[in-house]
Amino acid sequence: MTLLEADRATWLAVCAADDLITGRGVAALVAGRAVAVFLLDDGEVCAVDNVDPCSGASVLSRGIVGATVVDGSPVRYVASPLRKQRFDLETGRCLDADEVIDLWPARVVDGVVEVSLEPSRRGNGPETIP
Repeated sequence: MTLLEADRATWLAVCAADDLITGRGVAALVAGRAVAVFLLDDGEVCAVDNVDPCSGASVLSRGIVGATVVDGSPVRYVASPLRKQRFDLETGRCLDADEVIDLWPARVVDGVVEVSLEPSRRGNGPETIP
């Protein structure tokens, strides 16, 4: 197995990058978990748990992507379509309740969106930029 093959073995192809619409989410099953994948307005691809911990429903891929300022810093979030709690797309922290969702590193390789098979609390970092 080559290094490239080993790297690809830890990522799952989810969809073509051209299938994503800026500001809209899609749901995917990754390692047995529902994941919401978003294309942000700066071209970044990010992925978070699809299950809203405040309601228990698998709906975050249908949430509203937005931005706000918290403690003087800009924060991009997805708001649950059910109860409107906002989840920071870089930390997973809920801005409106004491909840946290897992983040899933995401990237674009050769026009295909890939999501890591392991979630990460470290955030959606620079590898998410196509």
